Amino acid sequence: MNDPSTSSGSPRAQSRGDRLVAAARVDDDAQYEAGLRPRFLAEYIGQDRLRDNLAVSIEAARGRAEALDHVLLYGPPGLGKTTLAYVIGNEMGVPVRATAGPVIEKPGDLAAMLTNLQQHEVLFIDEIHRMAPAIEEILYPAMEDYELDIVIGQGPSARSVKVPLQKFTLIGATTRAGLLTAPLRARFGIVHRLDFYADGDIEEIVRRSARILDVVVDPDAATEIARRSRGTPRIANRLLRRVRDYAQVRADGRITAEVARAALALLEVDDHGFDEVDRKLLRTIIEKFSGGPVGVNSLAAAINEEKDAIEDIYEPFLIQAGFLDRTPRGRVATPRAYRYFGLTVPRRDSSLW
Repeated sequence: MNDPSTSSGSPRAQSRGDRLVAAARVDDDAQYEAGLRPRFLAEYIGQDRLRDNLAVSIEAARGRAEALDHVLLYGPPGLGKTTLAYVIGNEMGVPVRATAGPVIEKPGDLAAMLTNLQQHEVLFIDEIHRMAPAIEEILYPAMEDYELDIVIGQGPSARSVKVPLQKFTLIGATTRAGLLTAPLRARFGIVHRLDFYADGDIEEIVRRSARILDVVVDPDAATEIARRSRGTPRIANRLLRRVRDYAQVRADGRITAEVARAALALLEVDDHGFDEVDRKLLRTIIEKFSGGPVGVNSLAAAINEEKDAIEDIYEPFLIQAGFLDRTPRGRVATPRAYRYFGLTVPRRDSSLW
């Protein structure tokens, strides 16, 4: 999985799949996520405002025997966008046909998916912001008028044929809502952002997953795992599995607070949920760029990482946790970041924080 051009310990190599606190899905997650996912809104933990709004929309659509309005879900990875897509399908009592923006290579691929949809079924497109413009244009009449515009022939003899579609629901998911074109975004009737979860909600998710995995977790241990999970259910479940392994090998199988702390220390995940990559990014800003501001391109070059990875994977949580600020002039390490490393906070223009 690692890039052969980088060493196994480099930030870029770790971000490609072996970071324990990476919010993006890795291969090891696939075999567990399906079993741990809630299937209905009543089982879904957290995101209360979003869940309540979806419940109303779904109930109204079912009452009218109509397809649910098209839904756009956006926010950082690992927060449950895919899970919600399947929950919506289950609540509506219809199958979910899943694909991803980069997978749809030709307009005909998308046209085939759309014509195969049955009444009220859900088409889920992950990473919808990565669709090619020519493919995106196929969606406009499909979403708005439930029909496909197919051009037959070429040149002056070309003619447009409209193919009717069953009324369906498109659910799009993206971590980069700002990259969606205005015409596509405007065609979604329901738009929701998923935010990082509160510690209490993550604790409940840890306890629920522990029951499914048939492992005993003490309340204090669930708290310990939750507060290092970066407000992200996917990371919480991943940490739980690793702590479970430690409890099985080094303890009696029960996850106590002491066992959880020892396991997480061995995994080098600290009290804030930071790993070596997070610490390297913050230290680079503080030591190499005097705390910032520093442009994202310069920062990416300094830590041998891709610009998109910094913006999509690292920054959202560091900003949410108060360790990093994004300013018009660049990224700035906050006083909290200095104190985290035991450093003296420099006197600076307060507008930079």
